[in-house]
Amino acid sequence: MSEKEKSLNFLEHIIEEDIRKGFPKKDLRFRFPPEPNGYLHIGHASSICLNFGLGEEYKAPVNLRFDDTNPEKEEQEYVDAIKKDVEWLGYEWDRECYASDYFQQLYDWAVALIKKGKAYVDSQASEAIAAQKGTPTRAGEDSPYRNRSVAENLDLFERMRKGEFRSGEHVLRAKIDMASSNMLMRDPIMYRILHRSHHRTGNDWPIYPMYDWTHGESDYIEQVSHSFCTLEFAMHRELYEWFLDNVYEREKVKPKQREFARRNLSHTIVSKRKLLKLVEEGVVSGWDDPRMPTISGLRRRGYTADSIRNFANTVGIAKRENLVDVSLLEFCIREDLNKKAPRVMAVLDPVKVIITNYPEGQEEWLDAENNPEDEAAGFRKVPFSREIYIEREDFREEANRKFFRLKLGGEVRLKNAYIIKAEDCVKDQEGNITEILCTYDELSKSGSGTEESMRKVKGTLHWVSVPHAIEAEVRIYDRLFTDPEPDGHKDKDFMDFINPDSLHVTRGYLEPSLKDAAPEERYQFQRLGYFCVDKESSADKPVFNKTVGLRDTWAKIQEND
Repeated sequence: MSEKEKSLNFLEHIIEEDIRKGFPKKDLRFRFPPEPNGYLHIGHASSICLNFGLGEEYKAPVNLRFDDTNPEKEEQEYVDAIKKDVEWLGYEWDRECYASDYFQQLYDWAVALIKKGKAYVDSQASEAIAAQKGTPTRAGEDSPYRNRSVAENLDLFERMRKGEFRSGEHVLRAKIDMASSNMLMRDPIMYRILHRSHHRTGNDWPIYPMYDWTHGESDYIEQVSHSFCTLEFAMHRELYEWFLDNVYEREKVKPKQREFARRNLSHTIVSKRKLLKLVEEGVVSGWDDPRMPTISGLRRRGYTADSIRNFANTVGIAKRENLVDVSLLEFCIREDLNKKAPRVMAVLDPVKVIITNYPEGQEEWLDAENNPEDEAAGFRKVPFSREIYIEREDFREEANRKFFRLKLGGEVRLKNAYIIKAEDCVKDQEGNITEILCTYDELSKSGSGTEESMRKVKGTLHWVSVPHAIEAEVRIYDRLFTDPEPDGHKDKDFMDFINPDSLHVTRGYLEPSLKDAAPEERYQFQRLGYFCVDKESSADKPVFNKTVGLRDTWAKIQEND
């Protein structure tokens, strides 16, 4: 077995086996088929990367198809958001398709099934139909309308199409086997009456096809060769095949459905219905809230397309579901931004430092490296002055020898600048430190080549010049849920695990190079983490979102496994 064969996942093995058995490689076609009833989330990202990745690997076209058969929940807003997300992830689709484009063909095929005696109109209430389905251990019961004549079924179905009946008055069911061990084969519903306007077809159709009837036939119309679904559709495969067998023409490609496992992410939910509840109840600000696991939320938080694609590839494809720790996703963005994000200085919990022996009114512009991981990133200028901000936690009046930051009588180096020594501090009436008085060694400027600049001190602090600082709103995010599996408790609602501290808003002071930073630009605030400019940011009111901290928690989890 070649190295390539060893590295194939089981879906690629299926494709390779089909090719070995004579399936023409030129006929390979894949699809990504979202329902436009919400925004895409990290789980969809894995499916996108799978299907479009296979398209890239086999140089095969990939369709973006919207399975838009439920006008009660679908909106053009979701269509537009999905297209933006797929493009942002770096993929191009061959054809933009809609199940609603096939409504007439699906209707015509349904008429053909009625004529074959394989479909009938049922006039019972939904509760009666559900009760007659039986159980996994008890066969279902035939509907009293199961043996309607072909002529009566054709008449009723045509009148359903014309809108003569109320919503829910009739349904069209496939006539298969009410005793099947697979309950999905017990005369499934193909069409229901629904007097609702569709986001694309308007009021043209008062009847809408069900997902199981639509999905496989849409694959067939588009000549998709391999239809990859998540595991919950495994039981649907038999029905998928039955519907296809009743329309399939031998000279055409017959799609093959196969299933792979979802990858669930810890401290997250990915149910669109439950994500919508978070939006509607104001737990989050919208579908693109940076705490949401949606692709738009991750993008707003500062995640890159490369990091999400790398996450999907790292997690891979499997046959069994498992829970992936969110720390792996954080590792992927940290690894990506370490190579790409410019380094800047910002102070989020400031205390003022006055350098008493630095000339009043003087300023100088120092060289600062933009990214040590990227030689081409170059340098920028940062201003230095008599008054600077440092982080409050970086100073203690007294500290033991393990504290390598600033303390009274101690020295530290200011990043890209000078060595300073803390001489005294000023406090308010409550005893809070308001100013730290320091002196600096004027010969110790970084990069100057002097003997004093080579002097080793154990601590290096980031800082921002007070007169040059830009004030910004900084949003610090934590996980939205306190439990690794908020959706995994039978006796509790997922809302019980909402983290009340998932968002902390603070004021920060930034170096002036960030004055014109644009939305979605990403930076490393040195010693603090990675941050992204929010879409609400403006020149008058800069807003930054924390993407992830600098600490590699995923590596520590791996070490403990």
